[in-house]
Amino acid sequence: MSTFKLTIAYDGTGFVGWQRQAAGTSIQGLLEDALRELDGRDVAVTGAGRTDAGVHALGQVGSVSLERAIEPAALVRAVNARLPGAVRVLDAVEASASFHARFEARSKTYRYRIWNGDVISPFDRAYAWRIAAPALDVEAMASEAKLVAGRHDFAAFQASGGDTRTTEREVFSSRLTSRRAGRPADAKSSGVGGGLEGLQVGPGTLITYEITGDGFLRHMVRTMVGTLIEIGRGRRPAGWLSEVMGSRDRAMAGPTAPAEGLFLVSVAYDSGIG
Repeated sequence: MSTFKLTIAYDGTGFVGWQRQAAGTSIQGLLEDALRELDGRDVAVTGAGRTDAGVHALGQVGSVSLERAIEPAALVRAVNARLPGAVRVLDAVEASASFHARFEARSKTYRYRIWNGDVISPFDRAYAWRIAAPALDVEAMASEAKLVAGRHDFAAFQASGGDTRTTEREVFSSRLTSRRAGRPADAKSSGVGGGLEGLQVGPGTLITYEITGDGFLRHMVRTMVGTLIEIGRGRRPAGWLSEVMGSRDRAMAGPTAPAEGLFLVSVAYDSGIG
């Protein structure tokens, strides 16, 4: 048996999420089906995080053990040949037999994209949450975002029905940035993967929220974004995010932001693991 660490990118549009479901197409299911065909037996792929329906990934990580002897580069080619174009294995490296993509992850980074303007490019509508004019108060949002850094109880940002042992998490960095874009298409690549800002069809502001932590509760990032939007719209005062966090009450927080703006950017491990 050989164990591999896979780095995976996918457009989450139209999928039921990472985890295999009783109905619908999942990323995990597609990978396991492709690897079953390759290895001649049922294969289990473990993901670093269970992204929800519609959420994208630039650097999801999976672990898998195979009986077939195969070089990492050949494995990448063989799996991608069996996957739809919306899902790609970017890299494969051999790992220790005990490697577990979820349990050994030390941190994850998520990015959420907001387009603040009346018109969004049809090429970008599946990769950002459009908030129509008037302009959001980006400075207030950025100031509040910084308050998330550190170890806190994030129960107020967890979707109902969560079954985690503890709602405490450590956030290593939390930052919100923005830049204006306009007509004609004049922007350079955002690093999201395709430089979609260069295809914008109207003026507006691209707002990007990026957060790195040792773990995340279900819908935690999307609920934080929804809370920041309430502040940006002037519906809530400065300091409200800290008040929400201290309440541990989901009803106090803002709405859950749509899935399409969220990307799992990367997963970090101790050195020596791939």
